Amino acid sequence: MKEHGRALRIADHLREQLADIIRAEMRDPRVGMVSVNDVRVSRDLAYADVFVSALGVDDPQSQREFIKVLEHAAGFLRSAVARDNTLRTTPKLRFHYDELIVEGARIETLIRRAVAADEDSQRRRGDED
Repeated sequence: MKEHGRALRIADHLREQLADIIRAEMRDPRVGMVSVNDVRVSRDLAYADVFVSALGVDDPQSQREFIKVLEHAAGFLRSAVARDNTLRTTPKLRFHYDELIVEGARIETLIRRAVAADEDSQRRRGDED
């Protein structure tokens, strides 16, 4: 289903705002270097799914705890977004840990290993000839 231009603009604006607010205004020591990777807004603008990642949050347990911290701060974050917006309503924020970066690094490692193994195999075949 194609997203509307307005929803995309609002999602992009929310992503920038949330990144700034989390970086500058959140005082929770459990929230360190956070990256707001993506925001997807529902068609009726009632909900915003926020995809985040953070340094040092690698295992599933720490990811769940990290998301709980952000969910606990969702009211504060939503209020901070609302004070700077001209929207009639501010979407409710739902946080998700974005494993794309971790998964991308894992896939990149696998590709490097496969390429190295292929090059090694080709060298061996060349030595045999």
